[in-house]
Amino acid sequence: MTNRKTLFAALAALALLASPALAGNGHGNGGGNAGGNGGGNGNGGGNGNSGTHGNSGGNSSASHGKSSTAPGHAAKTETDTATDTTVDTTTTVSSVSKEKNIHAKLGRLNSLQRNINAYMNSKSKKFAAIQAFVTQSATAKNAQAAAAAAAATATAAQAQLDALNSQLAALASLSQAEIDALPPEQQPAALQADITAQQAVVDADNAAAKQAADAATAAAVGTDPAALDAALTDMANKPVDAEVTAWAQGVLADKIDQTAAKLQAGTTP
Repeated sequence: MTNRKTLFAALAALALLASPALAGNGHGNGGGNAGGNGGGNGNGGGNGNSGTHGNSGGNSSASHGKSSTAPGHAAKTETDTATDTTVDTTTTVSSVSKEKNIHAKLGRLNSLQRNINAYMNSKSKKFAAIQAFVTQSATAKNAQAAAAAAAATATAAQAQLDALNSQLAALASLSQAEIDALPPEQQPAALQADITAQQAVVDADNAAAKQAADAATAAAVGTDPAALDAALTDMANKPVDAEVTAWAQGVLADKIDQTAAKLQAGTTP
């Protein structure tokens, strides 16, 4: 009996020594029950491998988390691109608003944009002052052009006279023999005759230039900014300020040029 008890005790001890190794193949808690119930429950501990599925689930969640950030990143990129390509329309809108504003201020003066013949031949009393201003300005423009041309002619004549005088002065350094050897037109007597004749031309050109300048000065009367403001005020049905005057100057400049061309050609505006 004593030997059998000793044998059972030895077998139990061996079972206890074997149970930790079996528990290592399953989850940790399964090893505690393996000693009492034998290796059967130890195999049941194999179900601890389901923990592997838990880890797999974790990785899946992590992957899902990373993929969910992609749409947000793409959206930000599209927003940045849209911001970079946005066109600034502030200047355009401002120009349009300013244009509408000036035309609202003009009132009746908007008619100044019409064809030159349409409003220069108008019988409206409201156009009378503007008609006079444009016609006078065109006359002054032609007078100024004539004065400039007359002045240029007088300048050229004076230059020719100066050249003749220089030739005559150069003869003073020559001997009589050298002078006699010159062509007849370069002889002192010939040069003096040319100088006398050219002086008459210069005098006439200077007189013409002065007359043209006086005519231009006279024609300029009634074409100054004050005269324009008065003409605009006479026609307008709204207040005339600096902005309106500046607009009218730009519009009327073309009308004045057209009228000047008609006057130059001898036709009635």
